[in-house]
Amino acid sequence: RALEITELLVPRPVEAVKVTPAYLFRKVADEAGPPTILFDEIDTVFGPKAKDNEEIRGLLNAGHRRGAVAGRCVVKGKTVETEEIPAYCAVALAGLGDLPDTILTRSVIIRMRRRAPHEVVEPYRRRVHGPEGEALRDRLAAWVASVEDDLKNAWPEMPDGIRDRDADVWEPLLAIADAAGGDWPHRARVTAVTLVTASKAGTPSLGVRLLSDLKSIFSNHEALFTEQILEQLNQIEEAPWGDMRGKPLDSRGLSRMLSKYGVKPKPVRIGDRVGRGYAAADLHDSWSRYLPPSSPEDVTSVTSVTEVVR
Repeated sequence: RALEITELLVPRPVEAVKVTPAYLFRKVADEAGPPTILFDEIDTVFGPKAKDNEEIRGLLNAGHRRGAVAGRCVVKGKTVETEEIPAYCAVALAGLGDLPDTILTRSVIIRMRRRAPHEVVEPYRRRVHGPEGEALRDRLAAWVASVEDDLKNAWPEMPDGIRDRDADVWEPLLAIADAAGGDWPHRARVTAVTLVTASKAGTPSLGVRLLSDLKSIFSNHEALFTEQILEQLNQIEEAPWGDMRGKPLDSRGLSRMLSKYGVKPKPVRIGDRVGRGYAAADLHDSWSRYLPPSSPEDVTSVTSVTEVVR
């Protein structure tokens, strides 16, 4: 319903449900101007049962920045030529569950809940409310045209805590709020801090969750064999490791996930036994960078006698 109402208020809306990457690329590059992509059921594109859809992910990742393009190879007869297609446009995504981190970090995230029985709203009917929404859209378009030059040169002040990519995402919205005046600048900044804080406190990515669980498993070990790690990971209740797309996490999956943090398996010695595993020393850098700092009482001394085989 949020997307249905948004459709009335934005320029050149395109409802996207189970569309092909080729369609999206061509639509974004339309000579009539950038569309507003309203992508529903996005969980079917990036959900656990969906294919990787890397082309769509790449388009969405690049599209948040003005001037971004997506490179493609085009076959013309017997010749293969390169082509750069504009990727910049406004996008609204709606779906169940979380999206890939690369998309979430480029987005304004609004968590939604099912309406409670005591919460009553006016029923929405496109035939009834459509003309009202379209009239509001036309008023917004006329106002934007009158302040367009000011918006292009605006450098809105960022509230505390909004920096880096969050600042990139919120800058145009805060610039519009400043141009609107009244209480909009204050409301926009309060909203920015609230939503960004909520996004940071949300469910961690799968990689960060793995680092957190490994830190608990390694709490009093300098090294562990791969099979020991997998056994303990798969025993953690409420963790995803026992069912990764229908199968428990295995040594190859563990190696692939940790390789993103520069951590690789290697021969380790525990007591008299030598085997493939991981050393806590190799994980400390990732723990310090991606996990909240531990309080002094949370730090556990290493007591097991282990040796890393160099």
